[in-house]
Amino acid sequence: MTTTPSPYEPKNILITGAAGFIASHVTTRLIKKYPSYKIVALDKLDYCSTFKNLQQCTSSKNFKFVKADIASADIVNHLLVEEKIDTIMHFAAQTHVDNSFGNSMEFTYNNIYGTHVLLEGCRVTDHVKRFIHVSTDEVYGETKLDTNVGNHEASQLLPTNPYSATKAGAEMLAMAYHRSYGLPIITSRGNNVYGPNQYPEKLVPKLILRAMKGDKFPIHGDGSNVRSYLYCGDVSEAFDVILHKGEIGQVYNIGTKKERSVLDVASDICKLFKLDPKEAIEFVKDRPFNDKRYFLDDQKLKQLGWEDRTCWEEGLKMTIEWYKNNPNWWGDVSTALNPHPHFSAINLSDEPQWSFQYGFSRLVRSFTEIGRTNKSEGEFKFLIYGRTGWIGGLLGKLCDEDGIDWEYGKGRLEDRKSLLEDIFRVMPSHVLNAAGVTGRPNVDWCESHKVETIRTNVVGTLNLADICKENGLYMMNFATGCIFEYDKEHPLGSGIGFKEEDKPNFIGSFYSKTKAMVEDLLKEYDNVCTLRVRMPISSDLNNPRNFITKISHYNKVVNIPNSMTVLDELLPIAIEMAKRNLKGIWNFTNPGVISHNEILELYKEYIDPKFKWENFNLEEQAKVIVAPRSNNEMDGFKLKKEFQDLLPIKDSIIKFVFEPNKKI
Repeated sequence: MTTTPSPYEPKNILITGAAGFIASHVTTRLIKKYPSYKIVALDKLDYCSTFKNLQQCTSSKNFKFVKADIASADIVNHLLVEEKIDTIMHFAAQTHVDNSFGNSMEFTYNNIYGTHVLLEGCRVTDHVKRFIHVSTDEVYGETKLDTNVGNHEASQLLPTNPYSATKAGAEMLAMAYHRSYGLPIITSRGNNVYGPNQYPEKLVPKLILRAMKGDKFPIHGDGSNVRSYLYCGDVSEAFDVILHKGEIGQVYNIGTKKERSVLDVASDICKLFKLDPKEAIEFVKDRPFNDKRYFLDDQKLKQLGWEDRTCWEEGLKMTIEWYKNNPNWWGDVSTALNPHPHFSAINLSDEPQWSFQYGFSRLVRSFTEIGRTNKSEGEFKFLIYGRTGWIGGLLGKLCDEDGIDWEYGKGRLEDRKSLLEDIFRVMPSHVLNAAGVTGRPNVDWCESHKVETIRTNVVGTLNLADICKENGLYMMNFATGCIFEYDKEHPLGSGIGFKEEDKPNFIGSFYSKTKAMVEDLLKEYDNVCTLRVRMPISSDLNNPRNFITKISHYNKVVNIPNSMTVLDELLPIAIEMAKRNLKGIWNFTNPGVISHNEILELYKEYIDPKFKWENFNLEEQAKVIVAPRSNNEMDGFKLKKEFQDLLPIKDSIIKFVFEPNKKI
């Protein structure tokens, strides 16, 4: 005789993408129905989410909202530990198919990389008892129009567009973490959802708002594509059931057999607005690929006691009524109401390189500000390593702007043969190495991947230096200043910085150990210039590796003065240093130090006057990180002497970061 297992009872739930459409309805339902549950709502408040969607939750003492990006591992790990999270409902994703065709890299970053950060945080902290990964029916690919058999949960995944491909990729990661590390994953795959609060890039709200404005209904292709539609209230109930009754390791389709074509949807909305479909509907260019149908087998979830209750006509009337009562909920949505909306937060199609680092932007400073050498630009040919990294990508852009001939290296640093092939193929005058393992997504990763870290940071860097030496080539190596920490000879607040010749004294992280080791060995190569970068900052405040972006998304920060590197000012200097063949070790930071609080005060002054933060000490910080972090002041005299116009750190941050981004 079998017994039904007791329903799962969470205590502290993290809901990602909580201010978005579906997640906000789920969050509101859980807050109202289960007042003992503590809900932490995480959302970066992208274009299609708004805190207004959660306004019904704010009166609950068990509700907490955090504005942050799931791609920030430090924030994710901190929340998991600080809030004692035992349950995750992961909704955060880029979801609009039209956008994915023109901006696919952002979908990869948000949907795959963001999910990976979240999964890794769960693995490292080891507190989560249930992780509900929200996917889509589109991962199954197109269903034939003539079949009555829907895709069941074990059907093959055959995504046909960049959006669904990234969702399938995220699913594969979640499945792998379940199988390899035992993470308690449950996956949902749902049909289309409609209802109040939905951003009007999706079909139903778009047509409703266009009807309210008296505009025509743009229908892709011939409108024959078929979709199944679920009302948001029913979907919220489905996630309630999955949360409490779902079985770990299982997939659940959230579906309905009630299908209708896009043309039918448009006609039904016309009817409720008393419009003539022949007058209101116009056919426009179709998507690059538009699946004809998604059809699900919905029996598995129904066996847990769920079913869709809201009929299409009733749900559509409630939705129209809400938009009539809240016509300005989303502000200016004219772009979203276009037949083919596009929101290009990043667009790498015209870049000489591609990168997973979010939000490449042009550096503010030009080469004309720092002067040029007398050598003809045509005599330079740079070979750059670090194609997919932040600094490596920016170096390529700088070379383009300065008219320097350059190429990315194709070889891997640890593969000597492939490096030699690059040298003979490119025939460079200079080699710039910005490749290396800094952690995925931060230095804590290196603690559990020591061999991989050694292979790249030590063996690979030495390989490249040795090959450059043998071939009479200059090599610039982008290193780190995170190899020092305040001590008796260099006390905090003294203004006494570590000089280039000082011996590293920080061994708190394995990453720093490898960087200190290779720096010491590189002293034997007189063809190498080593640049110690610290806590890099740039004018691109969307980049998650930007130190300002990181701390502006934290709930709590330590407040310690540190030397830092403003890339907008210093990377053009690096190019100039290479041209001058400057060698040896250089503290590659702006003069002086600046504290976390000083930066955040500037952020509040220039960007967001309502911004608030809290401080915590190193002991509290240690609870949410694996490896300690380096804090130090570096002596900037050598670099300042060579480049006398170099600005102090605070002045540089104001000029190159906050002034260009000023919003107040």
